[in-house]
Amino acid sequence: MSELLLVGRVAKAHGITGELAVDIHTDSPEERFAPGAVLSARLRDRSVRPVTVTTARPHSGRLLVRFAEVPDRTTAETLRGAQLLVDAADLPPSDDPDAYYDHELEGLAAVLADGTEVGRVKEVARMPAGELLVVDRGEGGEVLVPFVREIVPTVDIAGGRVVLDPPEGLLS
Repeated sequence: MSELLLVGRVAKAHGITGELAVDIHTDSPEERFAPGAVLSARLRDRSVRPVTVTTARPHSGRLLVRFAEVPDRTTAETLRGAQLLVDAADLPPSDDPDAYYDHELEGLAAVLADGTEVGRVKEVARMPAGELLVVDRGEGGEVLVPFVREIVPTVDIAGGRVVLDPPEGLLS
């Protein structure tokens, strides 16, 4: 089985008909939550079950999603806090050579242009001002690196690294 990737998290039940308020964790909610899409719901007890999207609509910064397997509020309450996941193997390749899935970046070595390793990409953080690479420096803690071409000029997935050209003080 390949890696499961987080695309959303159930915040709460909404209304009495089984609709769920979902916090979005994907750049493609229109694809991931399209009617007919099948997701894996990892419940709080760590069990996993498939759910099939029947409808999704934006509401106050979240999506209101209805799943075929959730007919009422009582059932919806059992999904509170569930992680909504997709199989990484099911994701289509990106058409944009400068676009990457988070899971492709996580774990890559973060190196300077001269090859000096400064850490490993732990995760991609999304902020209002843009994306940041969270680089684990081991004993040196973590550093946030703006994921922009001027600072991260090279992403080499096959080579297992990202090259950093940080401004002075960024890695201190």
